[in-house]
Amino acid sequence: MAAAEAETPARGSNVTVVAGASVGTVFEWYDFYLYGSLAGFITQHFFSGVNETTGYIFALLAFAAGFAVRPFGAIVFGRLGDLWGRKNTFLVTMLLMGLSTFVVGLLPSYATIGVAAPILLIVMRLIQGLALGGEYGGAATYVAEHAPPGKRGLYTSWIQTTATFGLFLSLVVILLVRTNIGEDAFKAWGWRIPFLVSILLLGVSLWIRLRLNESPVFQKMIDEGTTSKKPLTESFGQWSNLKLVILALAGLTAGQAVVWYTGQFYALFFLEKTLKVDGPLTNTLVAVALVLGTPFFVIFGWLSDKIGRKPVILAGCVLAALTYFPVFKALTTAANPQLAQATASAPVVVAADPATCHFQFDPVGKQAFTTACDVAKGALANAGVSYVNKPTPYAAAETAYIMIGEKKVASFEGAAMPAAEFKAAKEVWTKGLAAELKTAGYPAKADPALVNKPMVVFLLWLLVIYVTMVYGPIAAALVEMFPARIRYTSMSLPYHLGNGWLGGFLPTTAFAMVAATGNIYYGLWYPIVVAAFTAIVGFFFLKEMKGADIEA
Repeated sequence: MAAAEAETPARGSNVTVVAGASVGTVFEWYDFYLYGSLAGFITQHFFSGVNETTGYIFALLAFAAGFAVRPFGAIVFGRLGDLWGRKNTFLVTMLLMGLSTFVVGLLPSYATIGVAAPILLIVMRLIQGLALGGEYGGAATYVAEHAPPGKRGLYTSWIQTTATFGLFLSLVVILLVRTNIGEDAFKAWGWRIPFLVSILLLGVSLWIRLRLNESPVFQKMIDEGTTSKKPLTESFGQWSNLKLVILALAGLTAGQAVVWYTGQFYALFFLEKTLKVDGPLTNTLVAVALVLGTPFFVIFGWLSDKIGRKPVILAGCVLAALTYFPVFKALTTAANPQLAQATASAPVVVAADPATCHFQFDPVGKQAFTTACDVAKGALANAGVSYVNKPTPYAAAETAYIMIGEKKVASFEGAAMPAAEFKAAKEVWTKGLAAELKTAGYPAKADPALVNKPMVVFLLWLLVIYVTMVYGPIAAALVEMFPARIRYTSMSLPYHLGNGWLGGFLPTTAFAMVAATGNIYYGLWYPIVVAAFTAIVGFFFLKEMKGADIEA
C-alpha cells in the first residue's frame, strides 16, 4: 500500500502536487504580508504611544520580529519534516499561521489596553514567523521530490510564485475593502477585515492539503529504514554538511533575500512613506507590476533547468546591485515629479551642532527629541524630504536652522519647555515649515494626476524581474545541495537565515538609515552590498548542482 501510495502521491498527477502545495503556501504568504502592507495602520493603532518616526520604525520591527524567529522555526519544523514527514509538518505550520493571523484582526488597540497591545501583536508575529520557518522548506522539498528529472527548476518555480501571489492577494483584498468602506472607516476599523477573512482561506487551504499524500522520496526512506534519527546533528554537527549550509547562505540566499524584499516590499514602503503616493494608488501600481512580473518566476525556473541555477541567480544579484540607485531615482521622478524637481531646485540642508542631533528611534517612548536639530530632522523625515546635514556649530545666540534653497527657516529649542507647550509649539512650527516647503515646490502629497503610472509600473516591474531571477530557481538549487535524509532541516535554515534576518530586517534597517542620514536613497546601500557579496561568493565558491540525484 505504501508503494502504491508513493506511485500516486497526490491522487492524480504532479499538477495536483504542485497546485496543492502552492495554494496552501499562497495563503500563508497572504497572512504574513498583510502586516507589511498595513504597517502604517498598525503604527496608528498599536504604537501610538511613541513619536511618529519611532512608531513607524517600531511597527517595521514588529514586522521583522516574524522574520527574526523564522530560522528557529526552520530548525524545529525542519527536524520534524525529516523525522515525521513533509506533508504532516506543513499541515501544522499552516494551522499555526492561519489562527495567529485571525487573532491579529481581533486584538485591542494601544488606546484600549496600553502597552499590552503591541506585546500581543508581537507574540502573534512570532508565531507566524515560526510557522513560516517550517512552511517553505516543506513545500519546496515536497514538490521537488515529485518533479521529473530535468524539470525541478520548472516545478519548484511554481512554489516561488506563491510569495508574490500572496502579496498580490493581500493588496487586492486591502484595496477592495478600502474602496468599499471608505478611507476613514478603513483607518478606524476596516484594516481588521483582511485579517479576519483569512479564516475562510485557512479552511480552503487545509482541505486541499489534506488530499495530498506523502513525498515518494520520504516514503521510500521510510520503507527502507534510512530516515535520519538525528537530523540536527547530521546537518550542523558534520562539517561536510555544515559547509554546504554556510555556502547556501552566503552564496545564494543572502543576495536572493535582499533583492526579493527590496523589489517587493521596500519599493512599496518607498512609494507610500517616502514619496507620499496615495495608499490605494500605491497598492494598485504594485499589484499591476506583480501580475506582469509573476510569470517570470516560472520562466527563470525553466531556464535554470537548461543553463543552471547559479548563472540565473547570480545575474539577478549583479543587476540589482548595479541599477538600484538609478531605478529608485527614476521612481521618484515618475511617482512624485514635484518632489524630484523641488529637490533639484531647492535642496534642503539642516545646519546644527552635531552634538545636539540624535538618532530618532525610541522604542519605549520616553525620549521627546526636543533639541532644535531633532525637531528639524524629525519634521523633514515625516515630510519625506531628503536633506543634507551640515555639521557646523552655531553661535550661542543662534539655534539650528533649515536651508530650503536660499530660504532660511530657524528651528526652536524645546528642551526647557513643558510637554504640552512643546507639543503646541511644534505643531505651529511644523505648519510654518510645511508652508515654506510648499512655496519651494515640495508637495505634501504626490499629486495622483501627475504620477506617470506607466513608468512607475515599468520600474516596479523591473524590480520584480530581478526578484524572479534570484527567486525562481532558488528552491531547486537548495533541494539539490543536500542529502534527502536531512534535506528539510538543512535547506530550511540557510533559506530562513537569509530571508528571515537579512531580508526581513531590510525595510526596518533601510528606513532607519534614511532617517539617520536624511538621504532618501541611502537605505539602498544595504541590499546593494549584500547582493554584491553573494554574487562574489557564489561565483567563486558555489558548485553548480543542476541535475543532482535528490534521492541520495
